[in-house]
Amino acid sequence: MNKKLPVIFITLSILTLFQLKAQDDLLELLEEETKDENNINYTYATFKATRIINGQSVENTAGGVLSFIIAHRFGKINDGFYELFGLDQATIRFGLEYGITDDFNIGIGRSSFQKTFDAYAKYKLLKQSSGAKNMPVTLSLFTGMAATGVEDLSPGNEDVFSSRLSYSYQLLLARKFSNNFSFQLSPTLVHRNLVRTPEINNDVIALGIGARYKLSNRVTLNAEYFYRFDDENLGDDTFNAIALGFDIETGGHVFQLHITNSRGMLERYFVSETTGDIADGDIFFGFNISRVFTIVKKEPQ
Repeated sequence: MNKKLPVIFITLSILTLFQLKAQDDLLELLEEETKDENNINYTYATFKATRIINGQSVENTAGGVLSFIIAHRFGKINDGFYELFGLDQATIRFGLEYGITDDFNIGIGRSSFQKTFDAYAKYKLLKQSSGAKNMPVTLSLFTGMAATGVEDLSPGNEDVFSSRLSYSYQLLLARKFSNNFSFQLSPTLVHRNLVRTPEINNDVIALGIGARYKLSNRVTLNAEYFYRFDDENLGDDTFNAIALGFDIETGGHVFQLHITNSRGMLERYFVSETTGDIADGDIFFGFNISRVFTIVKKEPQ
């Protein structure tokens, strides 16, 4: 009997260890399930940049990060060889965008088109997510103000500073349907304090439609269109803005190469005052370049 005790003891010990291991595995499984139930999976990189092409996207500059943006539009391609198909002409905008938080951005800029200064803010109200919190879309709010700096803004009339101002308001509603495809709607209101003639509306209501298709890990195809309502009261020489281009990501840079019928790069200009007629071949080649700089480093969590 004494010889059997060690065997019995070892057998019981092994069974006990297996039982404890099984209990540990069960506890780990329950913990993982609980963790999954409490986990929120947010959607990232709906677009590669804070702009689809001309218009804003739902993407933000990260909190504590400063983004320097150069936007450039050449002249019309149909100007021919004498103007080197538009390359002899240039419109440029320099901008700075800063992330107060990951969800709240502010920005300023200066455009050579109409010598315009602009400032804006963008706040991400909802984030697309799955898991414990299922949110099917991302929703951002955008508001901007621009001031035209050209001399003799309205010849023969008193030059009042308020006449130089315009305001823009947008809802940016986007969904990333898959790793390859994203889509955005941008209901837009632009108010101009001064317009060319009394017959032209000061307010412009439009719907922006934007999409992006992923061609590779670093390249996407982007398209954008702004449809203006009440178009007949906005002037016969203005058109809906349309744009098509590519985003190319290279480390800290994002290059956006595109063609568009709009020379202006602010909401006032490309939404309400686009003068390029696609039917006549009025197409501008352009690009946006952004470079980010970390100003405030995040504390490790």
